[in-house]
Amino acid sequence: MISPRWRHIRTKLTLWHMLMLGVILLIYSASASALLLRHLRTQLVRHAIQDLETVEGLFYFTSTGRLGFHEDYHNHPESREVLERLLEVRSPDGEVLFRNTLLGNRSLGDQILPQEGSGGYSPREKILADGTKVQIVSRRHLIAGQPTLIRVAYSEAPIWQHFREELMVLIIPLPFVLAIAGVAGSFLAKRALQPMQQMARRAEEITGDRLHSRLPINEADGELADLARVFNGMLGRLEQSFEQLRRFTSDASHELRTPLTAIRSVGEVGLRKEVTPAEYRDIIGSMLEESNRLTRLVDSLLTISRADAGQLVLQPSTFPAIHLVRDCASLFEVLLEERGQHFVVQGDETLQVYGDWLLLRQALLNVIHNAIKYSPNGGEIVVTLGHLGLDRISISIEDSGPGIPLQDQEKVFDRFYRVDGARSRETGGTGLGLSITKWAVESNGGSISTVNVEGAGCIFRIELPGQAKAIS
Repeated sequence: MISPRWRHIRTKLTLWHMLMLGVILLIYSASASALLLRHLRTQLVRHAIQDLETVEGLFYFTSTGRLGFHEDYHNHPESREVLERLLEVRSPDGEVLFRNTLLGNRSLGDQILPQEGSGGYSPREKILADGTKVQIVSRRHLIAGQPTLIRVAYSEAPIWQHFREELMVLIIPLPFVLAIAGVAGSFLAKRALQPMQQMARRAEEITGDRLHSRLPINEADGELADLARVFNGMLGRLEQSFEQLRRFTSDASHELRTPLTAIRSVGEVGLRKEVTPAEYRDIIGSMLEESNRLTRLVDSLLTISRADAGQLVLQPSTFPAIHLVRDCASLFEVLLEERGQHFVVQGDETLQVYGDWLLLRQALLNVIHNAIKYSPNGGEIVVTLGHLGLDRISISIEDSGPGIPLQDQEKVFDRFYRVDGARSRETGGTGLGLSITKWAVESNGGSISTVNVEGAGCIFRIELPGQAKAIS
């Protein structure tokens, strides 16, 4: 199912690009407009102050005591500005002494504010009765020795007209700028996401049979190259897991088929000919032997399956390592006696182990059983308990067998791996014991390794947490 275009990353990036650019341009336009308006108002106040300095010398009192104004000043080159001026003169008690024609009956303030015009110029804003917004500058002045308050005002209408014109210049191109930015952003997003599209197409081609394929990596792609490396690492782990699963399935099928074929072959042979009761007992004994081997194999497979699924819950506790070793050795007393082998325990018997008793017991049983199987009759199996420091202990199991070839030492813990397959089948081995042992030891926070010289026996060394260290 194809998702709507608005859900595409390219579309989202383009829309976010346009939105952010639009917000930035609006903020810029608003800031620039505010600064422009402030500047225009400041200029208007400065013009009013300059004009007030001019008109102060144009007032005079007539013979009748009325305040007059030299209209011949209109011949001045700045007469247009004079005509736009709103002018009002009041006495200290607030009486109106003069209003120019442009101001008419309107007032620039019925009352004189405290300290208005004293000690300099007093600028302020005011809205007149007819709604006209003006900038007023006041100053106290002596006219013919008589104190007065002169007010000069200018309407803000011209500066607002200029402000609107400048604002339109900023806003009108905005949609066109956003449209161009959208086209450019879409193009850039397409170029930036092109490596991701290539990875997606390559990923679609990767199936269970093509896990060896990898996504293309171009170091120039930056973060996308890192993403490709992460996916390639994941594909590598998946390939390894699938290969292990295939090998495990193949090996398990082969191991299961072997005892079943043996049981069927023995049964068919027994049915083809007349046999004595003693021969029947031999046939049934052979079938039971293969059945026992099949049961052990199935139990091992179930253990591994539960371990892989994380269904086995550890129940750690602290117990003496020597008790674990002696409990395992007691199960092999009969086998040791039959083979004339000697089982020796040495080292520090006071060491404590922290872990799951049952799992560690199973692990140690597998290693000791291997040591007994591969040691010759009359041989010796030596278990050594040691302290490694930092709350770690070691349990070493040394046999007197032929050892493990160097090329096989790293593979002995693999599932279904046998150093000598034919000999392992003769001794009832399934190739899963050491794999289960490694899982059990590592699940308890430990490790297992081999130390041996080919032809001179083998040592399995198990390291485990001591009493004071819990399983991580």
